[in-house]
Amino acid sequence: MASGESLIQRILKSTFFAKVLRRGASLTKNKALLLVVLQQGISKMESRGVSEGIREVKDQLQLMIRLIKAYATGEYREVAAKSMATVVGVLVYFVSPLDLIPDVLPILGIADDVALVVWMFNVLEKEMSRFSDWEKKTKTIKID
Repeated sequence: MASGESLIQRILKSTFFAKVLRRGASLTKNKALLLVVLQQGISKMESRGVSEGIREVKDQLQLMIRLIKAYATGEYREVAAKSMATVVGVLVYFVSPLDLIPDVLPILGIADDVALVVWMFNVLEKEMSRFSDWEKKTKTIKID
C-alpha cells in the first residue's frame, strides 16, 4: 500500500470492501436479511454513527437508508442491480465494527465509513438523485 494513497483508495482496494460488495449483491435478493442490516445501520447512525458536525453525510446516510427500505419493500425498483449492490455493500461496511479502521477507535473509527458514504454518493449521484426526486414526488401530500 503506497503511502500516497487516500483513505478511499485504500478502502476500495481492500479485500474487506470486495467482500462487502459481494454481500451487498446477495442481500439485495433477500428482503428479510436486507431489513435486518438496514435496522443495524439505523441503530449505528442513531447511537454513535454520525455527529451533527457532518450533517451532509448524515443526510446522505438517511437517504441511503430510505432507498434500501423502499427497495426492500418493493416500493422503488428503478435502480440498477449493480448500483443497489453497491449501496447495500456500503451499508454493510458502515455497520461492520471491524473494517479498515475499527469503530472502537474514537473519531477515526468512523472516518472510513464516512469516506465511503461520500464516495458512494459521488459515484451514484444520478441514481441517488433519481430516488430523491421519486421520493419527493410520491411522499408529498397534495392539498387541494
